[in-house]
Amino acid sequence: MPNLEHPAYPAATLLRLESLVPCRESQVSMLLSIFGEREQFTFPSIFIYGHTSSGKTYVMRTLLNTLQLPHVFVNCVEHFTSRLLLEEILIQLQNCSSETTPASRVLCDNFNDFVRLFKQAVTNQDLQDQTLYIVLDRAEQLREMEANILPAFLRLQELTDRNVTVVLLTEIVWELFRPNTGCFEPLILYFPDYSIGHLQKILSNNHPPEYSADFYAAYINILLGVFYMVCRDLKELQHLAALNFSKYCEPVVRGEANERDTRKLWKNIEPHLKKAMQTVYLREISSSQWERLQHDDGDPGQLKGLSAHAHVELPYYSKFLLIAAYLASYNPVRTDKRFFLKHHGKIKKTNFMKKHEKTSNHLLGPKPVPLDRLLAILYSIVDSRVAPTANIFSQITSLVTLQLLSLVGHNDQLDGPRYKCTVSLDFIRAIAR
Repeated sequence: MPNLEHPAYPAATLLRLESLVPCRESQVSMLLSIFGEREQFTFPSIFIYGHTSSGKTYVMRTLLNTLQLPHVFVNCVEHFTSRLLLEEILIQLQNCSSETTPASRVLCDNFNDFVRLFKQAVTNQDLQDQTLYIVLDRAEQLREMEANILPAFLRLQELTDRNVTVVLLTEIVWELFRPNTGCFEPLILYFPDYSIGHLQKILSNNHPPEYSADFYAAYINILLGVFYMVCRDLKELQHLAALNFSKYCEPVVRGEANERDTRKLWKNIEPHLKKAMQTVYLREISSSQWERLQHDDGDPGQLKGLSAHAHVELPYYSKFLLIAAYLASYNPVRTDKRFFLKHHGKIKKTNFMKKHEKTSNHLLGPKPVPLDRLLAILYSIVDSRVAPTANIFSQITSLVTLQLLSLVGHNDQLDGPRYKCTVSLDFIRAIAR
């Protein structure tokens, strides 16, 4: 017996829909009850929210396509102005019927024109007798448009006097949408995160045909045991599962183990999953480079130049500023004379060290650096003479904006700003080269 039941749709269609949206049966059942039958007027606007990768877009698209309901699906990030958004809706609406030729460019300058053109398009497509669904994905972008766009979409059914429902898909709550002047309240539906059991079920459905379902389910269980605490993103987990499965199968392919030798398979895959935590999850190397690394049994730390951070291009003096900030953050003030003065005179050698300096400064982390000390080290490491111009100060601000430096304290403090260098030693070595 299918979990989804509705008198307006065949049982076979609902059964296929249920197989396409695992672990989201309750949300689909709720949407089916809201939608009703094709010719019935449904709620004017529906607001669906939930964290990223919780199935909002996939479920809505699958539901509308499987039941063959007339709909328009628009991403608000791709169509980031009101004009682009309204024109895209009208173009897709004109292409709803397969018999019609592809629509030409539609000009729509404001919402009044949109309402008029929308009525014409609904009439031309013979959609008066069934509900039309307009789905706006990444709907939080509507807040950046004109103030009348969001309230108008929420009551589009009233403005056009047509059987239309607007569905907003977003990752943020309705309270961050509601205008100060008030508007029509949509019907709110929440998509919760997938639990570990849901992720296990969904990921296990993708098992390769040459291996048994139990073997692949055991692999997914190991994968989730490693990554679930740091990553709940279904797309990311699917990527990791596909990327590391070949390494998990190696003992079986070589004949060193069978599919039930879970301990031996775990011993083989464990170090590679630890490498994946450092590289693939952070996308610091590409999938092809990661597969080559696995094939060569290399260490991701050896991949110089593959990290995304190593490809940061900075202006000439910004590189020296960053090096100076790193040197100042990790070296005590009393060493400046010895390191940065060419003729510093005789310095008495002593074995005296402060108690806290016996520990590596890299373990203690970067120290705050005053602006005058940062500039003094800059002048000493640059070969040519550098004048303290506005250009230099603007580049320091740019490094703070890029989060390569962090500003310590407040901008209005009397003793001048203090900075910390936030990049790693490998990053500085790459810049210094």
